[in-house]
Amino acid sequence: MTAPGLVSSAAEEVRRKGHLARLAAPMLASTPRVNRDSALVHAAASIDTRIPEILDANNKDLAAFAGSEALRDRLLLNEGRIREMAASMRTIADLPDPVGEVIESWATTTGLEIKRVRVPFGVVAVIYEARPNVTAEVVAVALKSGNTIVLRGGSEAIESNKAIVTVIRESIAEYIPQDSIQLIENTDRSGVDEILRAEGLVDLVVPRGSANFIKYVRVNSKVPFIETGAGNNHIFVDKDANLELATRVIVNAKVQRPSVCNAVRKLLIHEDLAHTYLPQVVAQLDSHGVRVKGCPRARQIVPGLEEATEEDWNAEYMDLTIAIKIVASLEEVLAHIDRYGSRHSEAIITENHDTASRFISLTDCSTALVNASTRLVDGGVFGFGTEVGISTQKLHSRGPMGLRDLTTTKFVVWGKGHIRE
Repeated sequence: MTAPGLVSSAAEEVRRKGHLARLAAPMLASTPRVNRDSALVHAAASIDTRIPEILDANNKDLAAFAGSEALRDRLLLNEGRIREMAASMRTIADLPDPVGEVIESWATTTGLEIKRVRVPFGVVAVIYEARPNVTAEVVAVALKSGNTIVLRGGSEAIESNKAIVTVIRESIAEYIPQDSIQLIENTDRSGVDEILRAEGLVDLVVPRGSANFIKYVRVNSKVPFIETGAGNNHIFVDKDANLELATRVIVNAKVQRPSVCNAVRKLLIHEDLAHTYLPQVVAQLDSHGVRVKGCPRARQIVPGLEEATEEDWNAEYMDLTIAIKIVASLEEVLAHIDRYGSRHSEAIITENHDTASRFISLTDCSTALVNASTRLVDGGVFGFGTEVGISTQKLHSRGPMGLRDLTTTKFVVWGKGHIRE
């Protein structure tokens, strides 16, 4: 943490703390698993016992927050959410250690013994929005996988993040280097730019935020990064769908937590069942306070719907809003998703196995779901404990990123005086 009376620019703070993280990286990478696991377990216990301290900091952030209710929900911590953070850290501690895992091994005809093993990246920087629960979660994934971490959270959550990082740092000193965790406290935008320029200090950047922010990173980063894109996610209700199941899935995907990236934003309904099903699902969504927009055909069937414009099809709604389009075929669905989707998560509701299989193979996304809510696309649900982000790119990782996704590989070669002839 910043020493009392020490004032620095955001860029200076990134350089200073990045250097500390770089020095700690080889020490953490060579730390035995038992130490890293013990650090996480001890940190989880400290979080549980210091809930009032974290809530007090979060209340300061909430008092200063002037955004929407949906974004306020992302910022909000309560006792339950804090205990979930601690539980997630314990789960990650119990997972298999990826560091040193032998992916493959073989011997050449000349007697060379070659192994390909998992190793940490080194220093991982995570730039993320105003979700303080992310702070504990990404720290846990980073430390378990042997990486030191530089955190740059949203300004709206700065007091919460400072409190969480203080608790974790104070609890891990007996087991791993405290400098393995660095929080950038100066929230000026120049700190983000400095992280993106931090070649030699930072090995990997994981940005989490809006589509515009991800585009900014893509254009400006000189450090390798994982693209965690926006979630303009679709659910397609096929003509062979179980409609009761469809409604249950759609309501969950839209209503359960609308501000997060795996919530559904768009609903596509096959024309064969639109006249009977569209009024039903609109009524259900309306009963949950969802604002429904529709294409011209949908508005003919349910005249009270708002018009869905071209801007709507591109929008990642962060609140209780959804847009509905009537489609004639799976081909039209695939074309719509290809044009407007964000390569995050796409779902189909159908009892037709062949249609589901075609949807899975032809939809370009990190996760394709059949008869299941997009809200399930989550590291915790997938068994990873949590995730450092949900990657929408195709290299080096795709989908929810767990422990193995924060490692790279190294070839280890054992010889007996071998030389190249």
